[in-house]
This record gives sequence, C-alpha cells and structure tokens, in this order.
Amino acid sequence: MAHRTGRTPRTLRVLAALSLTPLVLTACSAGSLGSSDGGDGDATTISYLVDNAPQTVSTAEALAEAFNGSQSDVRVEVQTRPQGGEGDNLVKTRLQTGSMADLFAYNSGSLFQQLAPATTLTPLTGEDFLDDVDDSFDPQVSVGDDVYGVPMGTAFGGGVLYNRAVYDQLGLQVPKTWAEFTANNEQIKAAGIAPVIQTYGETWTSQLLVLGDFHNVAAANPSFAEDYTAGEAKYATDPAAIKGFEHTQQVHDLGFQNADYASAKVEDGIRTLAAGEGAHYPLLSTNVATILSVAPEKIDDIGFFALPGDDPATNGLTAWFPGGVYVPKSTTGEKLDAAKQFLAYLTTADACDIQSEESIPTGPYLVDGCDLPDDVPQITKDVNAYFEAGAQSPALEYLSPIKGPALEQILVEVGSGIRSAQDGAALYDQDVEKQARQLGLDGW
Repeated sequence: MAHRTGRTPRTLRVLAALSLTPLVLTACSAGSLGSSDGGDGDATTISYLVDNAPQTVSTAEALAEAFNGSQSDVRVEVQTRPQGGEGDNLVKTRLQTGSMADLFAYNSGSLFQQLAPATTLTPLTGEDFLDDVDDSFDPQVSVGDDVYGVPMGTAFGGGVLYNRAVYDQLGLQVPKTWAEFTANNEQIKAAGIAPVIQTYGETWTSQLLVLGDFHNVAAANPSFAEDYTAGEAKYATDPAAIKGFEHTQQVHDLGFQNADYASAKVEDGIRTLAAGEGAHYPLLSTNVATILSVAPEKIDDIGFFALPGDDPATNGLTAWFPGGVYVPKSTTGEKLDAAKQFLAYLTTADACDIQSEESIPTGPYLVDGCDLPDDVPQITKDVNAYFEAGAQSPALEYLSPIKGPALEQILVEVGSGIRSAQDGAALYDQDVEKQARQLGLDGW
C-alpha cells in the first residue's frame, strides 16, 4: 500500500476534548443538509445519503464542501437517514422503489450482500478510480466479477488492547501463539494485575475471543467460511473454530479475569487497562475514541496485537473493513457521470486527509497514496502494521451471511463458568441453524 504525507491533522488533545463534548444533531429522515457554499447554476447537483451520526455527517459535509470547491461541474448535497434497523429498512425500500439518493454510504460485507447489489446497484467495474482501491477491499463490495463500491473510512481490527507499560515493567513480549499469551498471563497474574479484562456488563464484548480468532480459523481451515455457509462446518466439531470458545472458558478457569467482569462495561474496562490494573482487553481497535474520552493521558500506553493462535508462522489479524459508497441503478445519465466523479474524488489522498481531520483513524485507509497522520495512536499504528505486512484476513461476517443472534449471551455463560466451551459451541450451532433457515440458504 502506497503512502503519502497528508495535511496537518488535528491534535489528539483537541480530538479528545471534542470526544468529551456531547453533540446534538436533529435531522429528518433523508433530509438535505445543503452542504457547501456557492455553486454554479449550470452544475449537475447530486444527492449523497449517509446515516445521521454526528461524526458521519461532519465527515460527509467536509468531503462534499472540498469536492464542490475543487471544480464547478458537479455539486454534492448531503442527505441523512436514521441509523440502525430503521435506516437499513429505509435504504432497502428506497433501492427497491427506485427512489434512492444519487449515491449513498452503507455497510460492506454481508449487509451489502443483503441489498441484492446485482439488481439494485450500478457496477463500477473497469472505472479507473478503482485502480487506487486496495485489493483487499474489492471482495467486500463485489458480486461475482463486478465491484460496486469504494471505501469510506478506515479498516480496523479485532484483537487485544494491551498496556505497554505493564509489558515493559514485566519484560514481556507480544505473543504470537496462545501458549505464549497464556504464559504472559501467568506472569501478569503473579504480579497482582488482572491478565484479561472482560466486560460482560456490555454483552457484545464477550465475542472477541471467538470473532477475533477467525484469522486463525481460516489459516487452519481455508474452506471454513464456505463450508460453514453451506451447513457443512460446525463450531462444535471443527477443531480450529471451537478454540475461541475454549479460550473464553480457559480465561475464566485460570482466574485471568478482572474481579468485576460480570458487571463491568466498556468504559470500566478501558479505565482498568489504562490504569495498569489490567493488562489485556480483547476488543475492537475502534475503541481508540473511548480511551481518548476516559483516559486521554494514557493513550500512548495502549497498544494492540492480533489474537494469537497455534502457529507463529501464520500469526495475523482478523480485519473488519470500512463501509462503502454506492450508486443505485436509478442514477443515470449526467447524474451517473457526476456520481462517478465524486467517487473518484473519494479515492484520493486529499479525501483521506479530510477524513483524518474529522475523526481519528483506527486502522489503514484502503486507498493507494493515503497515509496515516504521524500522531495517530499506537493502536492504529499496530493495526496498520498487519495490513502492511499482508498478515490479515477478513472477519467471518465478510465471508458468510450467517451470524446467530445468541452468540454474545452464550459466550457470557462460557466466560462465566456457567456452560462449557463444548456445550456453548454446540448451542451456537443450533442458533446459527435457525438463522440460516430464515435466510433460505441451501444445505440447511
């Protein structure tokens, strides 16, 4: 991936202060925000639909303003939609009725596939601007040989946030195998520090030792995702896939957890990690913002590493990818040409620089020529290193539409000693079967 020094980003201190300030934005569903000043009366005006999260809107507005000011042929106006299920339904309805904005931002991976892209979206295959998109992103927004989107935002990782000061104090090295991780945890426990922070007060966090382990599963069984989707591979019987459940049980059985794991929430876990009262916190790298909000003075003490598996030679990151920007089939003629012009702008280093000014990157931009600011947190640098080394693979959700809704509750039970890893994996296989049948997948 090529690199470039961008414009001077906002300092982490300013960003931390902003993260502490509550933002209130009232926007109607798919309402126009009227972005950018001025405009040529002969310009082609196109609408760009994004969700109404304040950070999403501010980034979209900044990109539209910069693009509109860079030329006089096209004017982009930002529109907003609700977040969550309401927003998902709105996107699908507008695509199906031909009333979608001229372009829109949405998820990549399995949620993108649920839009029926071949029917509802315009393929971008062959466009020159796709040459600037990293090859790792294309499969996340493709159907067959056709590519339908360009990335918006940065990639991120699922793995372990760790306290670098604790590691320095105890003379530890970042582990590349689970055995090394366990050995580190034994030393940390002996020093009176909680080795592995768990925060089951927010049940979604219980999933990281399973979901973040998928790089190791794929390394051991490259066909797992395909076989899993076809109903032929199961967590309870695949020797690689069950290890995430076993590791969750082991962390509990060996007494590695923080004492308040059952009730602690993410901010509690971050405070424990930042204070050096806990050494490891399995989590997504996107929680850089949480660190900056609750313990900004400790941001340099926190690093990140991928969940280790059995083989150090295949050590690597389970990666989550940015969402995409897409053009619906209802956009035609001059508006289609204008939309593609804006997509081309989004794949430039200037667009990446603007995104970095609006929010802290939590991983690499998947656009050639883009560079991370020099003062990004260590977590971001650590995630980026896996991408630069080619030591990453997509999370399962980018390879399969199946994810049972009960996984987090099952793993809370496994991680609390209520249910064994084997029983938890078998129960999850049952949960997955229900969802696969609802999706009408073959083989179930």
